[in-house]
Amino acid sequence: MSFLSQTLSKTNQISKYLIPVSSRTLASFNKIQSLKYTTMSSKNVTINATHPDNETAKGTIEKINDDSQYLLPLYGRPNVIFNHGEGAYVYDTAERKYLDFAAGIAVNTLGHNNPIIINAIKEQISKIIHVSNLYHNENPAKLAKLIVESLEKKGKFADGAKVFFGNSGTEANEAAIKFARRYGKTFSQDKNVIISFNHAFHGRSLGALSATPNPKYQDPFSPLLPGFKYSPYNDIEAAKKNIDENVCGVIIEVVQGEGGLTPAKKEFIQYLRKRCDEVNALLIIDEIQTGVGRTGKLYAHQHFDITPDIFTLAKPLGGGIPIGATILSEKVAKTIKPGDHGTTFGGNSLATHVGAAVFETINKPQFLSEVTEKGEYLKKSLKEATKGSKIVKEVRGLGLMIGVGLDEKITPAAVADVCRQQGLLVITCGMNTLRLLPPLIVTKDEIDRGVSIISKSIKYLEDKL
Repeated sequence: MSFLSQTLSKTNQISKYLIPVSSRTLASFNKIQSLKYTTMSSKNVTINATHPDNETAKGTIEKINDDSQYLLPLYGRPNVIFNHGEGAYVYDTAERKYLDFAAGIAVNTLGHNNPIIINAIKEQISKIIHVSNLYHNENPAKLAKLIVESLEKKGKFADGAKVFFGNSGTEANEAAIKFARRYGKTFSQDKNVIISFNHAFHGRSLGALSATPNPKYQDPFSPLLPGFKYSPYNDIEAAKKNIDENVCGVIIEVVQGEGGLTPAKKEFIQYLRKRCDEVNALLIIDEIQTGVGRTGKLYAHQHFDITPDIFTLAKPLGGGIPIGATILSEKVAKTIKPGDHGTTFGGNSLATHVGAAVFETINKPQFLSEVTEKGEYLKKSLKEATKGSKIVKEVRGLGLMIGVGLDEKITPAAVADVCRQQGLLVITCGMNTLRLLPPLIVTKDEIDRGVSIISKSIKYLEDKL
């Protein structure tokens, strides 16, 4: 086969799976204060901690103060600096070991310093990292093909799909919103309304933020984009009323992440699929946190026996390397023309090569079944360990995406603080919920250790009420 024939063959493969949004040539807080954490609404809590925040490595405070001089203070952070990790653990500059049940907010899905990811980075970084989307490169089509071929050939994906790569979940959702608007305008200029749901979180750019109905996030940046309406989560009657002929897209998380680790009801998601078909609107599933194995299935929407018109991926896809993906059904992709959207860094050689290595590792029946098994074990263990607690209201979630709903007498930040000082990292989310997102490679022994620390921390704070 000639060089030109080989190039044309590779180019045709690329066009088969990637959405053609770009024309291409053929040639291939002030100073940080001394940290005093209020772990309950009105009480400072001191514990006999194994990892106390006030005992730090030499130079840590100086380094943190340096950070505060130059970094925009958008995050309240504890008085530790992490500098390396291994498996399900991270280590601070004092060489203290923490079991990581945050996983970089569901990003480090294969844990830290995983040889699969390290080797993929090494393989690619010495070859080429970035050439821009003005030219083809070898790697995006491979990852796009893996994603497209992982989809069941039924419903909206019966005729195939196309993939757009960006750099983050926000960008993936922003693209999905734009593509829904573009689709709607092929039928009517008035078909431009996007529906999202109470307690949703879809990102912080103005488009994604407009689909995130939380005053904490929205109010400082109003006025937001027009054409967004909000409906109650898991409410079929409200959805029937709100989703009309002017709606071009309905965006939803089938397990709300930031909104409290709340799974949708199956009948609700299936109704949304039906209603979208009735009014010719696109059903968009935000899988930024739930996708690529987190819930025990490759995609969380598979729990609900539906196929969306668009779904989005990001957090776990690169195993720590920034990447986002928007997957479109064939009928939607046909409405998008070159120049309708674009990205400078999205789909670069490094991110898509690493993404393919991560995806191939996770997309195996044995791996996914183990996630389901470990998720059920974590949920059951938490329920047993907190049985009789006055402040634990509910343990909920899917797979290794678990929320511990707490009574309003105590904040999840309080529990997270105490857990961290005992060597466990957990995070929080809405609905007064403790959020657990361990790496998918976590072991049952590590789950046991994490559950023990959580239950002891909750009991400690409960006794202080």
